[in-house]
Amino acid sequence: MLILRTLVSVGMLVFLSIGIPRNELTDLWSGWSTRDLYWLLGALGLTALSQVIAAFRWRTVLNTLDLNPSVFRLIVLNLAGQFVGNFLPTTIGGDVLRVRRLAKRLGDVPRCFASVVIERLTGWVVLPVLPLTAFAINPGLARLGAGSRTAMSLAIVTLVFLFVVVIVAQTPRIGRRLEGRGGIKRTFSGLHLGLGEFRRTPGAVVNLIGVGLMYQLVLIAATALAAEAIGMDVSPTAWLAFAPAVLIAQVLPLSIGGLGLREGALVLFLGPLGVSDAEAILLGLILYALTLLVSLFGAPAFLIGWIRGHDREPAGQP
Repeated sequence: MLILRTLVSVGMLVFLSIGIPRNELTDLWSGWSTRDLYWLLGALGLTALSQVIAAFRWRTVLNTLDLNPSVFRLIVLNLAGQFVGNFLPTTIGGDVLRVRRLAKRLGDVPRCFASVVIERLTGWVVLPVLPLTAFAINPGLARLGAGSRTAMSLAIVTLVFLFVVVIVAQTPRIGRRLEGRGGIKRTFSGLHLGLGEFRRTPGAVVNLIGVGLMYQLVLIAATALAAEAIGMDVSPTAWLAFAPAVLIAQVLPLSIGGLGLREGALVLFLGPLGVSDAEAILLGLILYALTLLVSLFGAPAFLIGWIRGHDREPAGQP
C-alpha cells in the first residue's frame, strides 16, 4: 500500500505538471519580495496555532468524558502524532500514539480512544458545512463548472456518510453485527461511548462545534495567507467554499500526505477563478511544507516517549 500510494502521489504530480507552460513557471519565481516572506511566516504561524486549537478541541471532548489532562500535554501529544503521521509510513499511527500515551497517563483506554474518535468526528461535522455556507452567501461560486460540482458533492457525501456513521454507532442492534471486525468494532464502540456522554451534556456539543469551527477557519486563513505570498487574488468566500473541500479530498488514503490529491483539487477548484495550474500546484506544495515544518516540532516528544516506552499498551488494558 505504501508503494501504491507513493506511485499515486508521484503520478498525480507529474500529470498535473507536465502540461504547464514554461513561462508560468518562470513567472512564479520572479518578483518575490520580503513582503511575500511575511505572508509565508504568517501562514506558518497559523498552521502552528491550529495545533494549539486542536488541543483545546481534544480537551473539550476529554472534559466531557470526565478526563482532565493539561492543555500543554495535549499539545505535545498532538505534535508527536503529527510527526508520526507525516514522517512515518502510516495513516493512523498518529492517533494510535495519542491514545496510548494519554491512556498511560490517565489509565482509561476506552475513554481516551473515544476522545480521539469524537475529536476526529468534529472535523467532519464542520468541514462540509463551510462550503455549503459559502455557496449560499455567494451563489456565483456554485456555477463554476466541475470545480463547484465537485466541492458540493464532497460536502454532501461527507454529511451523508457522517449521518450514517452516527446512526450505526448509536444503534446497539446494528453495532452487534460488527462484532469480530476488530478495528471497525473498536471505532464504533468508542464513538458509541463518546456520543452517549455528549447526549447527557448538550452544552458541550455547542462548545465542541465552536472550537472545531475555529480550528478549520484558522487552517483556511493559513491557506489564504500562503496564497497571498504567491500573488493569488481569491475572495474570502471562495476560500471558504473550496479550502474545506481540499482538506476533505487530501485525507483520502490514496496518496502520501495528500500529495497529488491536494494539488489536483486546487487546480480543479481555483482554475475557474483565474489561478494558473502552476500557482495552484505551488500553493499545494507550500501548504504541505508548512504542515511538515510544524510536525517537526513533534519529533523530540515522539522520540522521548518512544525511548521511555510510552507507546506500549497500558498494563492490564486491551
